[in-house]
Amino acid sequence: MNSYKVPFSAPLNEEDTESQTFGCRQNNPDICGNNGIEGVCAFVCPDHICRKPSRSWKKKYKELKGMENEQT
Repeated sequence: MNSYKVPFSAPLNEEDTESQTFGCRQNNPDICGNNGIEGVCAFVCPDHICRKPSRSWKKKYKELKGMENEQT
């Protein structure tokens, strides 16, 4: 299960968008209300995509995307 736990500030994955993340970027997945929900949770979806990341993810995504653009 922990192999799909991704640090919140880790560089973006190809599958990351404002509304989804590859793997789980929750600080504490055990208390996530969506943990284990088929079709939503990265730990149980075959593609390991979290389809309902935290509300703060959208802002963090834009921040990481900006950092990514600065490096190219």
